[in-house]
Amino acid sequence: MAQLQTPSARASTASNSLFFLFIILLTAANLRAPITSTGPILEDIRAAFGLSASAAGLLNFIPLMLFALIAPIASMLGNRAGLEKSLWVAVCLIMLGSLLRISAGEPGLWLGTLLLSSGIAAANVLLPPLIKRDFKHHTAKYIGLYASTMAITASIASGVAVPLAQISNAGWHLSVGVWVIPALVAVFAWLPLLKTAHRQQRQSVACPAKSAPLKSPWRSALGWQVSLFMALQSMVFYTLIDWYTPYAQSQGFSQENAGWQLFIYQAVSIFANLACMSALKKLKDQRLIGFTASLAIFIGLAGLLMLPACALIWLVIAGLGAGASMVTCLSLFNLRATDHRQAAQLSGMAQCVGYGIAALGPLFFGMLHQASQSWTLPLSVLLAMSALQMVLAPLAGRAKHIE
Repeated sequence: MAQLQTPSARASTASNSLFFLFIILLTAANLRAPITSTGPILEDIRAAFGLSASAAGLLNFIPLMLFALIAPIASMLGNRAGLEKSLWVAVCLIMLGSLLRISAGEPGLWLGTLLLSSGIAAANVLLPPLIKRDFKHHTAKYIGLYASTMAITASIASGVAVPLAQISNAGWHLSVGVWVIPALVAVFAWLPLLKTAHRQQRQSVACPAKSAPLKSPWRSALGWQVSLFMALQSMVFYTLIDWYTPYAQSQGFSQENAGWQLFIYQAVSIFANLACMSALKKLKDQRLIGFTASLAIFIGLAGLLMLPACALIWLVIAGLGAGASMVTCLSLFNLRATDHRQAAQLSGMAQCVGYGIAALGPLFFGMLHQASQSWTLPLSVLLAMSALQMVLAPLAGRAKHIE
């Protein structure tokens, strides 16, 4: 017979759940803003240190490549050292890197970017399995809120970067330095969970539980389907972020107008995050939502290619698809895994493959544009990649586990 909880026990459980959700959202607030805050004031940073255009471009390239390189390492360390301890180290790296960027000159700029990008990469991998382990029945809700928080803070960081740089003599230091605050808060907020995790780890050492061996996602067709779905949606998103403004200018839009359109592209993804969160809880699998999200991206890209005068409409459609695709990807790390250990492995694999390809997307898009001296070829290739995503979505969205 199930034991009934007392009112005080139920209140304690609810309180713990709210605190856990606060930690998740606080951590999510640190996973994009430190990076997106640099784009609008990149020319200021370049002028401050006399960086070449290529060197300045590395500041955008380094985070995505580290997202890919650190992902499998993070999943391994999370399973060995514990998810809470590994996540605390990750937010410490984000805080330290954010401080170095504004306080140690040009060496600090590069070292800080490396450290905070490594911390973000690790947290990207470790948060989904933590949610699967502790909140199996609320996975879709927590993943949706986590993705929405990342999107909101990323948009805010982009939007306030220039105004913050202009209000004081601190300039760009204030634009990127303000994001030290949520990182510092996160470092201290994780401490109570570290104590709880330490007690649980001691109990598990005293009474070890036998766990069945798990199949590696790297040796699973389903693992590759999820990873490539992640890769293709990430590649399209980051390529548009990097290249939309010059494309829009070539179609007669002003730089300011293009920037505003790009902000809307990112902002509408927030609504897609929340809508997708609700849909994931109701559908028995993720095939329909994954295909629909991919189709929206395809339609948006096709519109930009064939009818660029209506660019804002196409960006809204593509942005809705991008937001839904991201939430679906994050959910698949948990839904396709047997337990939180395998979820960590799949998260590490998918983000390694996904961000590795995403980092190369803008590079090859630029090369195709330069070689063809037009936007038709690179946009056509990007459109073909979104079509491939439509093929992979039903495969990755099947209701089955890696086994």
